[in-house]
Amino acid sequence: MLTLTAQPLTSEAFAPFGDVIDARTSASFPINAGRTQRHHDLAKVETLGENGHTLVNIFVSQPVSLPLKLTFLERHPQGSQAFMPLHQERFIVVVAPPGEQIHAQDVKAFVTDGRQGVNYCAGTWHAIQSVLEREGEFLVVDRGGEGNNCEEYPLEITVDLSE
Repeated sequence: MLTLTAQPLTSEAFAPFGDVIDARTSASFPINAGRTQRHHDLAKVETLGENGHTLVNIFVSQPVSLPLKLTFLERHPQGSQAFMPLHQERFIVVVAPPGEQIHAQDVKAFVTDGRQGVNYCAGTWHAIQSVLEREGEFLVVDRGGEGNNCEEYPLEITVDLSE
């Protein structure tokens, strides 16, 4: 069994797996006669394969208990998948690089601060939604279309937070 301690989420540490979505650290510019600040191009949306298209969804997730016990990771080989909390929900992010197999030494765990979202690159292995403290609502942008875009890899993982 693999045991991980979730570290604070940073753009640098998460870069091999995708993008951290955080308006506090992004470039922005005013629009709408100066009444709106636009945080532009925060994540690369990928919709690969034939007839792929972008989906915009809202997921409502129930909180997990710690330590978090996982029995698999999943990936979406034909598109990216972005999760942005709508009400400052903290969540655990467990990821591994794309590839046919997952190697334990490559699995990483992060914890968001509640205002950060993530965008998993196409093919990045990741845990299912794991919100902390309370029910969470997330804006989710991912791929719809033909073909199998969800694969699972069995793996026993335990995750806890750093002190």
